[in-house]
Amino acid sequence: MAAWARERPELDVTPQGVIGRLHRVANHLTSELLAVYQEHGLTEGDFDVLATLRRTGPPYARSCGELAEHTLVTSGGVSKRVDRLERAGLVARHVSPADGRGRDVVLTTAGRIVIDQAFAAHIANEHRLLAALDPADVTALEGILRRWLARLEEPPATA
Repeated sequence: MAAWARERPELDVTPQGVIGRLHRVANHLTSELLAVYQEHGLTEGDFDVLATLRRTGPPYARSCGELAEHTLVTSGGVSKRVDRLERAGLVARHVSPADGRGRDVVLTTAGRIVIDQAFAAHIANEHRLLAALDPADVTALEGILRRWLARLEEPPATA
């Protein structure tokens, strides 16, 4: 920031103090999160699909379109993830009871075991990462980020 302030004194570079640090924190957090997924044989995308299916509740099924909506990736990206998870025996494709022409992606018993173990480790990891902060700062940061995201994103689907 000091170098930019020196080189471009007519510009207010103070946003770099927040944006730059958020970006660096995000990079560190991503590395820490990916390490836990990898311990369970999962990629970030695998974890995302399995977690989305698990939190839907029984019968732990969604269409590829719904998975795309909830994981914020294209349907093509979801298909690649589902193919990989299906080969690993963690999900299966079944005829949709709502639409006999469509297919639902269903969490298998093996997939449920993997995501339950991975999610427990993920939550423990998140607690570990946040333990570096004062609890009051965690609460304040969550509120600040929630309000900021509300201005940057469309409201999430409630389903």
